[in-house]
Amino acid sequence: MEETRVPEINVKQEFYRSTEKFHVIACWVGMALNIVWFLSDYFVIPHYWIPFFIFRASVTGISLAVLLSRKITGVNIYTCMFILVLGISIQNAYMWSVMDISHFQKHAFAYMVLFIGVGMLVLWELRLSIILLIATIISNIAFYILNSKLTVDEFIINGGLLTFTVAVFCVFLIRTRYRLTYREIKSRLELAKSKEIIEEAHIEVVNQKKEITDSINYARSIQESLIPLETHFTKHFKDSFVLFKPKDIVSGDFYWIYEKNNIVFYATGDCTGHGVPGGFMTMLGISFLNEIVEVKGITTPSEILNNMREKIITTLKQHGNFGESKDGMDITVCSLDKNKKEFQYASANNALYIIKAEKAGHGQELEIYRADKQPCGFYLLPKPFTNNIIKLEEGDAIYTFSDGFPDQFGGPTGRKYMHKQFKEVLLQNAHLNFTEQKNLLNASFENWRGKQDQVDDVLVIGVKV
Repeated sequence: MEETRVPEINVKQEFYRSTEKFHVIACWVGMALNIVWFLSDYFVIPHYWIPFFIFRASVTGISLAVLLSRKITGVNIYTCMFILVLGISIQNAYMWSVMDISHFQKHAFAYMVLFIGVGMLVLWELRLSIILLIATIISNIAFYILNSKLTVDEFIINGGLLTFTVAVFCVFLIRTRYRLTYREIKSRLELAKSKEIIEEAHIEVVNQKKEITDSINYARSIQESLIPLETHFTKHFKDSFVLFKPKDIVSGDFYWIYEKNNIVFYATGDCTGHGVPGGFMTMLGISFLNEIVEVKGITTPSEILNNMREKIITTLKQHGNFGESKDGMDITVCSLDKNKKEFQYASANNALYIIKAEKAGHGQELEIYRADKQPCGFYLLPKPFTNNIIKLEEGDAIYTFSDGFPDQFGGPTGRKYMHKQFKEVLLQNAHLNFTEQKNLLNASFENWRGKQDQVDDVLVIGVKV
């Protein structure tokens, strides 16, 4: 097989040839957009638009000079792209440092988009990604010390930590895509040279799949660091469980919990999509809940959802235009006052069930508490979310859930599980402790699913007063 191998220098030449044009176009588009965005600066922060424009013009001018002179200087297109991205990152760090908290939060999404876009478009060696990450951290610290009036907590909670997380993920994404592209080009050249390399190409595909899986697994580790462990969740209640079954490695469902003054706040969320796209939305959802409840101190579930909706619409720049993102989430936010046994909730689309202590058992009724029929996100006819207050008694059980469980296909005819059967299983097992309830729910789901693929993320939370 040695005679079928292509020299590394040939592979690199083909790599540069096949990706150069794309990076040149990306460079031109990036410079143009960087200048065009000064219009937003002018209308959003008019008293800073001049220094912002000077910074943008400087970054674009330097990048343009390097790009146009690269054939004379010998600078490759990847270095040109790196100079542009580095300049925009430092430029954003400066912008952050002079913003108040409201503008800082809005600009955080633009900063994250920069790194997400770089991760999806750029192909360069690992060292450039590491240099970019280090320079971004240093410039943010330096400009923060020089200009920012925000506290360290405000800086971190309102976008700093989340942006850093996305930047780290960007490093791994670029590295994976670079290696995958490089190996794909190498395999293609070897296949063109000889049919004997087919078996080796198969091994390459297996390795590529592993690298993609490893990359997504890293995304999962980021998500898991934000979603609480079940043990952390259940310690807040007398008896509870969390049945959490992501469809893919990364989940579009999430849950969240926070306790203050013996009042427990928790949420059951179902974001648009699943997998990596849904995972990005869960990161935003958890970040927003932490800010709204922990930082701003908003404790009424309906107001929490109203604030969540506003933040989602603002962050994703949703105006109802054709073709724009309609991402959002179905979510139930609850608060339980352990002393008063008072339960409050507000919900976007997903109902919740309560089984009263004296009604638990076979053949007893399950009480359904309705949700507002609107998502937490852009909606053509939005209305304020309804706040519901329920007086509970010792032993009452509350169940919140996403639609993944009742929507699962299976059974002897391949139909949906449906809410009716879901309620029946809850009632039949309501007399058991919550560990047994969780195990029986999971067994019922798996038996129904059988050999069918799981169609969506599954999340069911049970809490006993």
